[in-house]
Amino acid sequence: MGYPQRLEHLRQRLRAYTGPNIRLDKATSNLFRNRDTSHSGLDVRNFQHVLSVDPATRSIETEGMVTYEDLTDAALEYGMMPAVVPQLKSITIGGAVGGIGIESSSFRYGLPHETVHEMDVLLGNGDVITCRPDNEYRDLFLGLANSYGTLGYILRLEIEGIPVKPYVRLTYIHYTSAQDFFKAVDESCRGSYDFVDGVVFAPGDHYLVLGEFCDEAPYTSDYTYLDIFYCSIRSRSEDYLSVRDYLWRWDTDWFWCSKNLFAQNPLIRRVLGRKRLNSITYQKVMRWNTRAGLTRQLNRLTGIHRESVIQDVDIPIENAPEFLQFFDQEIGIRPVWICPARHDGARGAYPLFPMRKDTLYINFGFWDGIRSQQAYPTGHFNRLIEEKVAELGGIKSLYSESFYPREEFSEIFGGDEYQALKAKYDPDNKLKDLYQKCVLGH
Repeated sequence: MGYPQRLEHLRQRLRAYTGPNIRLDKATSNLFRNRDTSHSGLDVRNFQHVLSVDPATRSIETEGMVTYEDLTDAALEYGMMPAVVPQLKSITIGGAVGGIGIESSSFRYGLPHETVHEMDVLLGNGDVITCRPDNEYRDLFLGLANSYGTLGYILRLEIEGIPVKPYVRLTYIHYTSAQDFFKAVDESCRGSYDFVDGVVFAPGDHYLVLGEFCDEAPYTSDYTYLDIFYCSIRSRSEDYLSVRDYLWRWDTDWFWCSKNLFAQNPLIRRVLGRKRLNSITYQKVMRWNTRAGLTRQLNRLTGIHRESVIQDVDIPIENAPEFLQFFDQEIGIRPVWICPARHDGARGAYPLFPMRKDTLYINFGFWDGIRSQQAYPTGHFNRLIEEKVAELGGIKSLYSESFYPREEFSEIFGGDEYQALKAKYDPDNKLKDLYQKCVLGH
C-alpha cells in the first residue's frame, strides 16, 4: 500500500471516528506532561515510510511518523542527513515540526520546522491539504509549528537535506567565565563549523563543543556501550566520531539522565547491553514509574518534596549570562545543555513560536527534579523559569509541564492568530485546544 492509499484509508477512518477530541495513536512520544488517554486514538502508525532522498535537490520526502533514526539512516545511504536532527532517535519528524526540536546544526539551519518545504496536513474534518510557504495555505504552513496537533496532523513532509562526510571531528574548549563562554559561542556560530553546542557542568565550568565534518579520522570513539559521551567532554580536547554516532551521541544516555536509573554503573550497562542503552528504554522505565507511583510513594515516606523540572528554553544570546546566573541561584540543576539557534533564514514568522531574526538564541536544556524538605506550591520552580524566560525575551518549548495563566499563554503563543487559524482549519473543534492540551493536560 503506497502513500495515497494509506492516506485515503486514514481519511475514511477519521470520518467514521466517533470519539470526543481526536488524538493520535502512534508508536512513540517524547512528551513529559500529562496526556489524555481516556479514549482510543486515531492510528497513524502506518505513516512511517521515507518516500525519497534526492541529493541533487538536497531534499528528503518522508511521512510524518517516521522516527529520526529511520529518517537519518535512509538519508545517510545517499550521503545526506536532515539539516537538523534532534537528539533522540525516537523523535518523529512530524513531532519535531508540530512541536519544537533543536540540535547543534540549528545555528546554521534553524529549528526543524524552518527546514520544511511543504507538508500534507490532515484536518479534523478529514480533508488533507498541502501547505507551502507560497500557496493559499501559507498561514497554516507557518502556524503548525508548536501547535501540537491542535490545527491538524502532519502526514507527509518535504524537508531540507544536507551533504555529509563520513566522520565528525570534535573540539572541546573550556571556559571559566560565562561571559567568555557565550562570546565564544557567538563567534563560533559566525565561523565555518558544522555543529556547535556545549555543556555547563557547574558554575565556572563551561565547555564549548565544536564539530566539523571530515573525510578521514585517525580513530573513532564509541559511546554506545560502556563509555559515556558527556563524561568524555571534560577529559579530552579532541575526539572523532562516525557521523551516525555523532548524531546519536546524546541518545545512549539520554544526555545524562540515565544516571537517574543507575544506568551509568558499568555493571548495569553490561546487564542492559548495547541495544537497551537508549532513550526509548529510559522513557519506558520512567513512564512505568509515573504510572506506578513508586517515586512519589518513596518521597512521601521520606518527607521529600520533589518537583520535576524538564524544560528547554530559548534566550536571546545577549541575555544568556543573566539567565544562567538566575538558573544557578534559583534552580541549580546540573548539567545544562547549551545549543545555539539562528532564525534569519526562516520562511516567515511562526506565530505560535515567535523568535527574532536579528539575534542568535541560546537553548538551555535541563531535565531533572528539585528535591527539598520544604513544600512549595505546585509548579513553583517551573513557574519561576517561565517568568524569567518571558522577562528576558525568550520562549520555552511545550513538550513538558507548563503553568502559564491562560492570558499570558495566549500573549506568548499565538493569541488572536492562533484563534483565527483554529476557526479557519478546525471550526468544529474536532482537535484539542493548545492551552487545554499543553497546560491543563486535557
